[in-house]
Amino acid sequence: MRKRLLTALFGALAFAVARAADDPAGWRLVWRDEFTGTALDRTKWSFEVNASGGGNHELQYYVTNNATVHDGRLFLEARREHYVGPQATREYTSSRVRTRLKGDWKYGRLDIRAKLPAGRGMWPAIWLMPTDDAYGGWPNSGEIDIMELIGHEPGTVYGTLHYGDPVKRHAQQGAKYTLPSGAFADDFHVFRFDWEPGQMRWYVDDRPYQTLTNWHTRAASFPAPFDQRFYLILNLAVGGDWPGAPDEKTAFPQAMAVDYVRVYRRAE
Repeated sequence: MRKRLLTALFGALAFAVARAADDPAGWRLVWRDEFTGTALDRTKWSFEVNASGGGNHELQYYVTNNATVHDGRLFLEARREHYVGPQATREYTSSRVRTRLKGDWKYGRLDIRAKLPAGRGMWPAIWLMPTDDAYGGWPNSGEIDIMELIGHEPGTVYGTLHYGDPVKRHAQQGAKYTLPSGAFADDFHVFRFDWEPGQMRWYVDDRPYQTLTNWHTRAASFPAPFDQRFYLILNLAVGGDWPGAPDEKTAFPQAMAVDYVRVYRRAE
């Protein structure tokens, strides 16, 4: 019995040491999903099932069947299909998952390795929303878009902050990154976001493309609203005000494939 306990203890210690050695310099891993199972890990994720999406006149119904885990990856698949749900009838389905109350963070670094779809009307997103709405409803408590792509711009991604403004209610700022060649549908890329008090940084494959140090909200002073805990959302929308509707060239089904999600805190 003692031998088995010692073996388990040393095994756990060896894993911790190996994990620490793999961590980026200055960062310590605190949450991860490598999608090694055969289904979505419900201790880390929950589904959002609805027809409203993000409130941008999107065309999909978010359901649970379109999220699958296999080959070490999560696939959020958009399908062209007639779907009658309790809220509406839609001609497209997709999936949207989140970590709320299962993975919530105030500051840190998020690395998400993913391969994105392409084609008009495709709208994959990796983003953060406030867990507690400490400063009131959207946009006053903030929104952090780590990555958005609109399918008719297959080589470009956007990183954006949304927050409250005392004059025009909603303010935003952001930037975009365009690949030197090819599309984000051709291969996997790492979308990295660093969030520290008073500063946020966006990267693609460790190439920095945006640093923000100035924002505000109506209810409190800087660095509010981004001084509270947020949770992660992964989704693939179809259509909406920004990307527009799919056209006859848009392929279905297609997916956003996520290889891993890793969350780090600053090492002490």
